[in-house]
Amino acid sequence: MPLFVFGHRNPDTDAICAAIAYADFLRRTTRPDAIAACCGAPNQRTEFALKKAGLSHPRIVMDVRPVIEDVCQTDVTLATCEEVFYEVYRRMDDRGLRSIPVVDRDKKLVGIVTLLDLLELVLNSNVDPTTARQVRTNLSKIVSVLGGEFQHAVEPDRDEDLIVSVGAMSAGGFTEHIKQFPAERLIVVSGDRPTIQLPALEVGVRALVVTGGYELSDGLMQLAQARGISVLRSPFDTATTTMRIKAAQLISGVVESDFMSLPARMPVADARREIFRSPQTIFPVLEDGELVGVLSKSDLVNPPKPELVLVDHNEIGQAVAGADEARIIEVLDHHRLGGSLKSTEPIRLTMEPVGSTCTLVAKMFQQAGIDPDPSIALCMASGMISDTLFLRSPTTTDTDRNMLDWLQRFCSVQLDQFANDFFKVGSALRTCSPDEVVREDCKHFEESGQKFSISQIEEIGFDLFWQRKKELFGALESMANSQQLEFSALLVTDIASNGSLLLMSREPEGWEEINYPELEDRLYQLDGVVSRKKQLLPLISSLMESH
Repeated sequence: MPLFVFGHRNPDTDAICAAIAYADFLRRTTRPDAIAACCGAPNQRTEFALKKAGLSHPRIVMDVRPVIEDVCQTDVTLATCEEVFYEVYRRMDDRGLRSIPVVDRDKKLVGIVTLLDLLELVLNSNVDPTTARQVRTNLSKIVSVLGGEFQHAVEPDRDEDLIVSVGAMSAGGFTEHIKQFPAERLIVVSGDRPTIQLPALEVGVRALVVTGGYELSDGLMQLAQARGISVLRSPFDTATTTMRIKAAQLISGVVESDFMSLPARMPVADARREIFRSPQTIFPVLEDGELVGVLSKSDLVNPPKPELVLVDHNEIGQAVAGADEARIIEVLDHHRLGGSLKSTEPIRLTMEPVGSTCTLVAKMFQQAGIDPDPSIALCMASGMISDTLFLRSPTTTDTDRNMLDWLQRFCSVQLDQFANDFFKVGSALRTCSPDEVVREDCKHFEESGQKFSISQIEEIGFDLFWQRKKELFGALESMANSQQLEFSALLVTDIASNGSLLLMSREPEGWEEINYPELEDRLYQLDGVVSRKKQLLPLISSLMESH
């Protein structure tokens, strides 16, 4: 499995650009299998930045829990209903298999056959002697299993129920014996014994098998041809030939058509519960109705865990679904340490108080002496411009300024003009539904035992906000209720004035201590506040901790 580099859920430009750039850095240094991934589609500003840089957006992966197709065996040994015991048994024995899937001529799955079922086909335990003589096959399959040949063939490819009779008794006894069965279904096995062969031909048996490498005499062959009787030659003795004829039975009669299959995208944990009590030894794995692999219970004993690098976040609650079951090998972030991250082994943890995660990625390129490609340089610059409001945010540090200056050397565009164009694109209030607005860049937190969310959007001016204020309130309340949060907040930041408006779905205890003017019920004016992590979150935390 590859190494996935992930930003947080509801990813913003910094999260996506950091994932792309750091995956590129890892591929050029230590992990050629690194892949940038994200938990949702990029917003319009991010799309603009990626298009300008000539980059595709990361692979969208909503859940990293291992699924069946990650652990199943894809080199599948198959059987078809047209095959016989001898062919299938040898294939299974050579590969040490106890069960294999069975498909039809169109490669569609029709069932499963087990080694025990196949052996029962030949051994015929718990059946009466007459039934034990019966084989369902065709004459061509018998010749193939015998390694013999036809002296005369009549409809050799017709599947039919035959009765095996061995001419190992006296001629008189044999004649009386074969009268017990329908002659047209009899296949008589005999060595070079004309006294057996002649009465068999006279009653019109279906086929005569001459053992020991012998041939039917010319006179008897003429009789066989006249009666429309097939004649087969076997290189083996009579006992071996008889056993091989039984081994030439079609497997269709023992294929188990009542079986459990599993979808390829089923999580491993769900599959483990599903198959725990099943007596099946293998489980066909299907994708869009097509067989893509087989799963055995042993495949689920210790399934591989996906490897993750988390960028722009360090809390499991903000990570891709299934991250708690994955192997997190590294974290690269510029936020507070959330405390919910745990690991069973040491991991690389890089956290610095800078304005953007892309700043940290750019620093790694510089320290490693690796010049980024122009596309990756602009990608990192986009994340920095977005998160620091082009170096105007109070989260901006000298490191951010120095790294942006360094990246300008590799970019094919002027970053000041790019920043102007970037912020003009993708007004969430102009293009998104209320639900999309409050979920576009939303992060979840927990303080003093209370869970809440803070969303942030960046606009040029507040005109559109005042037009959509009522529906935004409704969307915030709906999100808080559906996700069982104490409250949800939306920070609407005006890039031009470096100030924000704050909407609250409800106000928690202690909120009356806030030192910002309340314009309307649950709506506040936060002049100078543009950073969720460095200004708003500490403010909310302090108010909640005071009560």
